[in-house]
This record gives sequence, C-alpha cells and structure tokens, in this order.
Amino acid sequence: MSLILASGSPRRRELLAMAGFDFTVVTSDCDESLPAGIDPENAVLTLSRRKGDAVRAHHPEIAADDAVLAADTVVAVDGLILGKPADRADAKRMLRLLSGKTHQVYTGVCITKGDRTAHFAVCSDVTFYALTDAEIDAYADTGECDDKAGAYGIQEKGGLLVESISGDWYNIVGLPVARVARALRAL
Repeated sequence: MSLILASGSPRRRELLAMAGFDFTVVTSDCDESLPAGIDPENAVLTLSRRKGDAVRAHHPEIAADDAVLAADTVVAVDGLILGKPADRADAKRMLRLLSGKTHQVYTGVCITKGDRTAHFAVCSDVTFYALTDAEIDAYADTGECDDKAGAYGIQEKGGLLVESISGDWYNIVGLPVARVARALRAL
C-alpha cells in the first residue's frame, strides 16, 4: 500500500513527514464551490471527499489498495466561513472579524482505500487577542495571509495574534495528524 496525499498544501506535507509517513503528493483539480448557507463542518467534509474523489478519478495509476488522503480546512467566525483571502484588503477584513473573538478551525479529512473510507471533521477553537489596526497592517504586510484560511498561520507569525486555543493544534495548522494516523491504521 502507498499513501497518496491529495493536497498541494506545504503544511500538510510537513505534518505528514513530521509524523513519519512516506507519501506521494498528487494534487486535485476539482470544483471547490459550495452551496450558499452550508455550515463549516459540512463544507470541509464535502470538499475533502470531492478532492479525494477527483484524484482517484483522474489518476487511474493509483491502485485500489493505495490510501488516498484528502483534506480541507476552513476558519469560521460567528457561523461565517472564511476561506483564503482574495487580496491584502480581504485579509485585513478577515483579521478584523477575528480580532478579540473565539473562532473555529475545521478540517475535513477523507481517506479512501479500496472500498473502505474514513471520513471525519475535527474542530478546534482559537481565540485572538483584540488587534489594533497597526497590528493587522503589520501582519498583512508579512505575506503570510495569502494562502491560508482565515488569513493567518498559527505556526508562523500569526501565532502572535492568538491568545488561546482549545483542541488539536495540528488541526489548526491544517491536518489533525494523530486522528489521521489512527484512521490509516484502521483502514
């Protein structure tokens, strides 16, 4: 059995490697649009399944006994899903929404191997300090916001915005590796 990571995320690659997994990266090219009003948990479950299915469908060389791991992460505050910011102004808007509040980070994971599937979502709570406009501008200027859900990376300078967390830190980075390891063993 081989492990295929259906994600181009450098953070997911780093986390899997840190956990000792050997894997190959095969990125998915699928529609990531979501129906209006979908809740964050169902959003990440939908997108993780869609990504995994797209990799299997477009890469017939992947064997049935290979495990395909797909994931998607979103940030949600007051029920509003925050994906990756479109630009610097959007990143600053998101950071203002998160300032002084507790928000949720959801990661949906879909692992398929043959006819078996592990499909789950993990949620962690993150509380931001109240941020000044100067702090928001300075963080937006780092460029770290560009490709991250919610416009921050907790594992980088964005960690300085965080007052507290409750839940799986690795989930907040982008992949709940302990839960993934257990699901892979179960498959």
